Amino acid sequence: MAGRIEDYALIGDMQTAALVCKDGTVDWLCLPRFDSHAAFAGLLGTEEHGFWRLGPAHPAGGEPPAADRRRYRGDSLVLESEWDTPRGTVRVIDFMPPRDGAPQLVRIVEGVSGRVPMHTALRMRFSYGWVVPWVHKVDSRTVAVAGPDSVWLDTEVDTFGKDLTTYADFTVAPGDRIAFTISWQPSHKEPPALPEPETALEATEDFWREWVEHCTYHGPYRDAVVRSLITLKALTYAPTGGIVAAPTTSLPEEIGGVRNWDYRFTWLRDAAITLSSLLRTGYREEARAWREWLLRAVAGDPENLQIMYGIAGERELSEAELTWLPGYENSQPVRVGNGAAGQLQLDVYGEVTEALHLAHMTGLARNDYASVLQLKLIQYLEEHWDEPDEGIWEVRGPRRHFVHSKVMAWVAVDRTVKLIESGDVDGPLDRWRDLRDEIHRDVCEKGYDAERNTFTQSYGSKELDASLLLIPQMGFLPPDDKRVIGTIEAIQRELSTSDGFVMRYPTAGEDAGVDGLEGDEGAFLACSFWLADDLAMIGRVDEARRLFEKLLALRNDLGLLAEEWDPRLQRQVGNFPQAFSHVPLIDTALRLTASGAYGG
Repeated sequence: MAGRIEDYALIGDMQTAALVCKDGTVDWLCLPRFDSHAAFAGLLGTEEHGFWRLGPAHPAGGEPPAADRRRYRGDSLVLESEWDTPRGTVRVIDFMPPRDGAPQLVRIVEGVSGRVPMHTALRMRFSYGWVVPWVHKVDSRTVAVAGPDSVWLDTEVDTFGKDLTTYADFTVAPGDRIAFTISWQPSHKEPPALPEPETALEATEDFWREWVEHCTYHGPYRDAVVRSLITLKALTYAPTGGIVAAPTTSLPEEIGGVRNWDYRFTWLRDAAITLSSLLRTGYREEARAWREWLLRAVAGDPENLQIMYGIAGERELSEAELTWLPGYENSQPVRVGNGAAGQLQLDVYGEVTEALHLAHMTGLARNDYASVLQLKLIQYLEEHWDEPDEGIWEVRGPRRHFVHSKVMAWVAVDRTVKLIESGDVDGPLDRWRDLRDEIHRDVCEKGYDAERNTFTQSYGSKELDASLLLIPQMGFLPPDDKRVIGTIEAIQRELSTSDGFVMRYPTAGEDAGVDGLEGDEGAFLACSFWLADDLAMIGRVDEARRLFEKLLALRNDLGLLAEEWDPRLQRQVGNFPQAFSHVPLIDTALRLTASGAYGG
């Protein structure tokens, strides 16, 4: 049985990632890319769908013990888990070395004290647990082969096969270091090179140490910020610069519910805000790589801009259901692909333009086509900004005139006007100034409820939406505007949980069914960070700090956040770890640090 979402650690090589549970079980790993079929899919099913357990021996049929301690080695993505047993203490070091060849997952068992009996069980299942591979020996190596995939296991201990699973039993004493490595290789190619686990460990630690040294943030929340930055870097697909929203699919927004989506793709929105956070903390190379990815993905077709693409810029992301998987804690369906790729979400134009604007303002080397693309995006918006869309939350109900979408259309035009005013590009300055004013008037007239002194989710609606918290952050209105303050206070009254965290929008009431889905969801963590930001902006900095630190307390023991928090079950829900949660954590930390609103 899979652990709680917050029981997992992330390891990765910036091309794919694995989730390691507290009991030493790898329950999720897609090979060779984030969006490939899973070789371990136990997270969304049972052990029959693939897993790799490594830890102290335990009685047959019993639950494997959870580690007594675990941590990342300094500012890295190298995981250490330690168990204290009646016979001594043992440590397991898990990591995936940044690669220029075959993807590898390395697990090193280190004896700390006493003599500890250890047990490992490896069950490979390709195609999300559907395909049982042919497992056999080639010289001293074990290989699992099915169709185009092969996974090679290398270790110095003796292994044996039973019940379509590879096992090993061994004992470690103080100072012993025993390594296990699995490597993926296309099945038609020669075997991958023999691994060098200790050399790979040293190189992996060096990589992360050198990368973190570029961080320019040195404020009071540095540990939380750096861990979030490392997580964002781990979600970046190094060969292309694309950034996945999360490395998982179908972790539910409501346990047992249907709100289960595949997040292993590059949302322009998520990637753009990730880029902004990286730029503001010193990471220009990642920003440059993402800009180049964007230009390749959009190519010469900005009129058909998608809200998301594959990590190499693929456009076809057809959605399907994996009916053989029971889902995480019986949350069905399990989905791969994402049908929202075909939606119209006008806010994306604003987020992309804002990211390009920030890259320009922070001195990223000019790319002429990026400026041309920005102008073409505004040409499209000029004709379409006043249309209804599916909005930031990808509703699967009818299209509406979402206020946030209109605000972000205004952002796109505003940033482009500023680019033209700077003299770096030519464009119809007067016409687009008029367009900017027209969008602003439209939002203030049709998206604002004067009686309640709040902006609303959509034109004509009485419901609220947490995306309205971005109005002052995007500069649409100043923080001290009474309409901004009224909106913040209305969201606190109507969308906050008893813990003070924020829901995205009502899933019951007058506009129930706006998203076209059954069931409920948890508090959306990004929205809760946005509220902390807004509170700081309107001068309620102590309240902002308290909320921010409550949000930090929701992170798991390794500093990781999923998409949402279930206030009823008091646990993390949604895909994990989630870029859209870690980005606003960084942003809020920067804002609070700048304001001096921290307790120390």
